[in-house]
Amino acid sequence: MRHYEDEGLIVPGRFSNGFRDYCQSTVDRVLVIRSLLESGLPVRLIREVLPRLTEGSGADTGVVCVEFLHEVQGYRDRLAARIAVLSDQQAALDAYLREARRTDL
Repeated sequence: MRHYEDEGLIVPGRFSNGFRDYCQSTVDRVLVIRSLLESGLPVRLIREVLPRLTEGSGADTGVVCVEFLHEVQGYRDRLAARIAVLSDQQAALDAYLREARRTDL
């Protein structure tokens, strides 16, 4: 939770003794953050859009969501391209290992 606070993703309240107060809305926000992070989204993107995803349904929410979805699609496309490169590299290594095993026999 402190990491999310350090990243500017949450701002917990404070008790009079200085301890953090994680209200239910903060806990709910952390669940959204964790879900987005587990999806592989970068903290930068989450930080930009999180306030609009977790706070009400203002007039600009639809526009922000469209922009967010566009960003997510771009991130997904870049990830798919990296996966394709890694798959090609894996296939090349597999071919090399198959050939090396044949010559060892």
